[in-house]
Amino acid sequence: MSSNYHSFDELPLTLRVEDLMPILDIGRNTAYELIRCGTIRSIRIGKQLRIPKQALIDYLTDTD
Repeated sequence: MSSNYHSFDELPLTLRVEDLMPILDIGRNTAYELIRCGTIRSIRIGKQLRIPKQALIDYLTDTD
């Protein structure tokens, strides 16, 4: 599966876990683990998890 996005500007304001997986080239379990442990910030909307675009950018640019 390849990502449909070619730049940060094309990303929607919130991403689904399924969107995150090809962007980071990780599997479903790894994506949920990054969210569960708080490495990538997420919000819950009803029963769905959403990852704010800024949370992904923060994760990718974290220098700690």
